[in-house]
Amino acid sequence: MRESNIIKKLKNDEVATCFKTNFREPRIVDMIGHAGFDSVWTCMEHVGNDLRDIESQIYAAKAHNMDCVVRVPKGSYSDYIRPLEMDASAIMIPHLMSLEEAKEIVYYTKFHPIGRRPADGGNADGNYTAYSGLEYLEISNREKLVICQIEDPEPMEQIEEIAQLEGIDMLFFGPGDYSHSIGKFGQMDHEDVLGPWKKVAEVCKKYGKFAGTVANPNNIEMLHDWGYRFLNMSSDVGALKKYLDDMIKVYDKIR
Repeated sequence: MRESNIIKKLKNDEVATCFKTNFREPRIVDMIGHAGFDSVWTCMEHVGNDLRDIESQIYAAKAHNMDCVVRVPKGSYSDYIRPLEMDASAIMIPHLMSLEEAKEIVYYTKFHPIGRRPADGGNADGNYTAYSGLEYLEISNREKLVICQIEDPEPMEQIEEIAQLEGIDMLFFGPGDYSHSIGKFGQMDHEDVLGPWKKVAEVCKKYGKFAGTVANPNNIEMLHDWGYRFLNMSSDVGALKKYLDDMIKVYDKIR
């Protein structure tokens, strides 16, 4: 089982870079790996990717020794653990709403003594039974990240308790959905968004958890100063859309 780039970087208080893909193509992941990113973020929440797509993307990431973070759909324990068994480096659960939900997530995604994740070891994450049982459990708990997204005001009421919970490795603040959830969609500089955004980083630092979020060239230094070290900047759809818009403007000069 390979070591996680994200964990290695964050334990040294370094920035772990990430790029998001909406496409199902493993060749996109291959390009991201060639660019030198520490991790790629792929999605099953908003995108119609199936597990076969995700598996191909995980393999493409591993070819570059790059972490693959899979945002899973909210569902049963199988929805959570299958990407891990395909050897994803991390799963990201969207819209964590409460301490009780966080406890349930830990129960399903971490092995004993932290949780009660069902054990197999016969898949890619266990190198197809190459590890002893206890070795598999120990390495999985250490090298696989469980990331919970804070995207609503409800969990902020229990954010200190959530940050203290063993088995939740990272809290990831999603400013877009948070702004939407409080009726201020897209107002990323509103005080009611900036306050919780900064608070999540503060509680992560206080309780020894990793802090993640999305960034852009204008706010990345501020977020770094706040304590965010896992930073996703841009996506394939965003980059392609900008490039297409730029190219069509060139045609406008001669049309």
